This record gives sequence, C-alpha cells and structure tokens, in this order.
Amino acid sequence: MAEQVQISHIGHRGDGIGETPSNEPAGIDAEPVFVPYTLAGETVTIERTGQRGRLVSVDRASPDRVKPVCRHFQRCGGCALQMMSLDHNRALKRRFVADALAQQAIDVDVDATIGIKPGARRRAVLAAIRTPDGILLGYHERQSNRVVDIAECPVLVPAIAGKLDALRTLLTKVRLKKQPVRLTILATDTGLDVDVANIWPVGDAGPKLRAGLVALCQTNGIARLTLAGELAVQLADPQLMIAGTIVKPQPGAFAQAAADGETILSGLVTGHLAGGKVVADLFSGFGTFTLALAKTARVHAVEVDRQALAALEEAVRHGQGLKQVTSEPRDLLRFPLSTQELKRFDGVVFDPPRSGARAQAEEIAASTVRRVAAISCNPATFARDSRILIDGGFSLTRIVPVDQFVYSAETEIAGLFSR
Repeated sequence: MAEQVQISHIGHRGDGIGETPSNEPAGIDAEPVFVPYTLAGETVTIERTGQRGRLVSVDRASPDRVKPVCRHFQRCGGCALQMMSLDHNRALKRRFVADALAQQAIDVDVDATIGIKPGARRRAVLAAIRTPDGILLGYHERQSNRVVDIAECPVLVPAIAGKLDALRTLLTKVRLKKQPVRLTILATDTGLDVDVANIWPVGDAGPKLRAGLVALCQTNGIARLTLAGELAVQLADPQLMIAGTIVKPQPGAFAQAAADGETILSGLVTGHLAGGKVVADLFSGFGTFTLALAKTARVHAVEVDRQALAALEEAVRHGQGLKQVTSEPRDLLRFPLSTQELKRFDGVVFDPPRSGARAQAEEIAASTVRRVAAISCNPATFARDSRILIDGGFSLTRIVPVDQFVYSAETEIAGLFSR
C-alpha cells in the first residue's frame, strides 16, 4: 500500500530517511523508513516493506534535485546520489565523515571534500549472467542480486565504458556458471587488464577459441585476459606508473579508484610522513604508498596478498631513485605488527579493507611511532580506529575526504595523526 512520507535527512548509505506514524500508543517515536534516491526536505510517496521504502513518486521535490546523468540511474545499484549535484554530493560526504567522528566523540574540523571528476574511475567490478535473451552485463540492482544490463557508465574511464559490448562478446565465447560472473577490469597504461572469475575453466581450449580470444583482445585494447584464474591471452604487460615507477599489477588487482585520487592520497601520506627515515606501509597492496615513500625513506611493506607483493618487488628491482624497500607477507587482521616490531619505524601508513584495522590500531596506539597516516573507505571503522589512536596519545591533526567514488555514497578518507 502506498503512503506519503517526509524525508528528514540522508543516511550514510545514501538513502533518504523519513518517518511514518508508529502503530504504538501515542508518545512512542515514529518509525524510520529508508528510501533510496530521495533528498532531505522532500515529500515522497513510497511502497513500504519493513523499514525499506520503494520510491513511487516525488510529490514535493527539493530545490537541490537535479537530472541524473545516466539513463540507468535508480535501476543500477552502482550510483546512489545522481539526483543531487556534485557540490552537494561532496558536502554530504564531508558530513558523513564528521558524523562518524562525532559518534566516537572526536571533535575535529573536516576539510572540504576533494572531488574527482566523473569518468575517471579506472577500475570496475562488474557482474554478468547468461539469460535466454543474451548476456546481461552491469551492476547489481540495489538491495538485490539481479544484474542490471548497462549500455553506459558515466563514472568509468572511456577505455572501460566504451568496451561494454566487447566484454559481452567475450562472455559469449566461454562457459558461464548459473550464478553471476564477476569481471574485474583495470585500465592500465598499456591496455585493459580483464579478469573473469566464477566461470568454468577454459582448460585445453581449442585453437579456434584461442584465436577468437586473441583477436577480440587485439581489437579492443585488452592487454591481458585471465579466465577462472588461468592466463588466456597476454598481448602486453599491464602497467601502471606509480610515483614514477612502473608496476605490473597482478590479475584482479586492487588499485586506487582514480589516478587523480591516488595522486592526492599519496601527496597527503608522503607530506605527513616526510622526514621519517624508516616507515611501514601496512596493507600495502602492490605499493601505491610504498613507492611514493621510498623516494625519501626506507620502507617496509606488509600485505597478505603474495601476488601483490611480488608485483611490488619486481617494480622495486627495476625502479630508480628508491631507497631500500623490504616486504613481508602477513595477514595483519589476524597478526598485526606488535608494539615491539613497530619500534624501528618513525611513521606508519595503513590502508585496510572496509572492516578497518582495530587490532593493528591498538598496537600502533601502544607503540612509540610518532606519525601515522590512515586511509579508509569506511567512515565508521575509520572513526573507531581513530578513537583507539587518540586514546593512545595521538592527535588527529587533519582529515581529508576524497570523492573518488563519484555519485556513490562511498567516501575515501585520509587521516593524519601525530603524537
């Protein structure tokens, strides 16, 4: 049944939050309802299921509402905030960070969000599934496992967005499982690096299939193609220039979402840790911050992914003008560097997954490390880990939101701490 609600504000996942009358006796607070694609101050009609509301109509629009830039908006779950301008997007993300810090009783000024232009995302994780009508390729519908087929994506670099049909053609050539396939595409300096997971192994594919895959890659600028963990085609080494050093990332590698975002974050990290002689890069990946820091300091990189460390080690071997870089394969979520191990470092940068790094933050808080740069894509776990560092004697001297994930509710954060 349809009902009308007033949207009071936008929650940290990008949903408008409204209130509907409670069924409880008078005096009991109204029940919140979460309505995607709505703005604060709007009156909307929804169909409600539990605490979720499906938007039926906007009856009184906010003056901040704008026309979405993508035809797939509200079906595709990739973007949550195209109904507001980029300026409002970035102000909202700054508020998300401030609200998360306030929840941990951290009172600090948050810098204005640094924005990355749309069409700069160089890494995409897409889903695909075979249907009687053909291959659907795109993102999952919001709050659903259904795949929304997309013909455009204004947040991706043209090198990826312009190859969606080619990727569909690629998927017609291999055996897909019934569940959605996962494609990780990285736009590198030498071409696309495409990793297709959750398909049946190609194995001893015949020469016709191999030739077809090679031709498709040649025509569409795909440097490397891996299928179900196996190298299928390699026309060139995928390469990224990281702080002046060439890195050859592993298939499906994690990279900062936008090259400009990487530059901004690296600048904040290296500026804060400047003057340190020995620093640690924790959750280092293939060395985004390691290589920038190694221009002026010895760096110890710690990462659970051995392939990422191998890519870093190769980059260091062929790099120039770098100080000593050592590496260590280690699961820091289970086995964080101890206070004793941290004694030799002047500074630390850590960039953990969304779950944060509670155990590692506790060890850093109890250590003698003087300066810390914390990178995060989750304001809630960032604030929790910040509270641990502050209780251990650090001050949060600067916090900078970086809008790498344009039109989504995701926020990249750089926090700089000093004792």
